[in-house]
Amino acid sequence: MKVSSALAGGLAGTITVASLHEAMRRVTPTAPRMDLLDMDLLRKGLTKMNKKVPADDALQRWAVGGELFCDTAYFSMAAAGGRKKVWWFGALLGLAAGISAVVLPKSMGLPPEPSNKTIGTKIMTIGLYFLGGLAAAAVAQLVEGSDKINGHDYIEDVYQ
Repeated sequence: MKVSSALAGGLAGTITVASLHEAMRRVTPTAPRMDLLDMDLLRKGLTKMNKKVPADDALQRWAVGGELFCDTAYFSMAAAGGRKKVWWFGALLGLAAGISAVVLPKSMGLPPEPSNKTIGTKIMTIGLYFLGGLAAAAVAQLVEGSDKINGHDYIEDVYQ
């Protein structure tokens, strides 16, 4: 798959996770709070590097920027499966990210509550990232096929 397809898929996965996360956060008190986990991770990293930790509003902007960049790059890897395996890659990437978000915080010395509050929180966390992986696969496949019309490569037909 093309890089543009991969990046479009990665961005779609990121937006899916962020949108569903925000919607769930507004609906239920047991929703995962990955935003808080991201801020805790930044706070801990900056402290370890002996750097000044910014106020929460600035820290939240850093976290959003980091999420946008890192999650887009991560979910872009769904396209590495090519046309035949993009759905498998997207699903597996999503599951891996979700399970990691549930399992890793405690071992990294972060408060586990944002993704481990209840069994429901754990399921929602894994589900968020799983859906993000599927969205990445769907959009990567859609963008990859969008330059084809009736089985012909539209761009090649125009420039020949």
